[in-house]
Amino acid sequence: MPSKYQLLIFDWDGTLADSIGRIVEAMNLSAVACGYVERDEVSVKGIIGLSLSEAISVLYPALDAEQVAAFRQQYADVYKRLDEQPSPLFPAVRESLQAFRRQGYKLAVATGKARRGLDRVLKSNEWTEFFDITRAADETRGKPHPLMLEEILAHCQVSADQALMIGDSAFDLQMARNAGMDSVAVGYGALPLSALREFEPTVSIEHFAQLEQWLDDPQPGQCFPLQR
Repeated sequence: MPSKYQLLIFDWDGTLADSIGRIVEAMNLSAVACGYVERDEVSVKGIIGLSLSEAISVLYPALDAEQVAAFRQQYADVYKRLDEQPSPLFPAVRESLQAFRRQGYKLAVATGKARRGLDRVLKSNEWTEFFDITRAADETRGKPHPLMLEEILAHCQVSADQALMIGDSAFDLQMARNAGMDSVAVGYGALPLSALREFEPTVSIEHFAQLEQWLDDPQPGQCFPLQR
């Protein structure tokens, strides 16, 4: 293991899986079905990473708890239908995670997805037993509260300074900061790196394979160029 890190913690949507477009589509189909005005793509991308109920409340702040619950159920039904063929992993994700495992890293997932949805995509990728621990938003505090990361650290018996959070949203980076943890901003998911750098990630990447490259020689503040 060449770096100081022992534990790599990954967001799911927009970091491991190319699912952002599907989330935007499901949110707006659900809004129309519930009789609400669609939100633009930038607005929907801005809430990715939050738990579903929190995301709906941000996009539609006038809704009461009962309306949020109805919207949440509508979204869950729509997304499950759209996701019959789960969103593909980004290039190099599977190969890199297997390499990290061979190198001795502990691996975890910290996601805004619900447990039911996370279990479904883990099963479809034959990863049910792959990660040391996974945490979903409906079984702990949602991002950017650090509890999700603290639970992962406790399970893996690793300190915050030996762990790295990798994510594509502001909430991922804020959560890492709140937990006293280094972070990696990925610029190919929900938000561009220009929007993520204000949260002072330890490193910024534009392709998943660059994470392995950086871990071989970790230098704080690096920003890798986009690979074409």
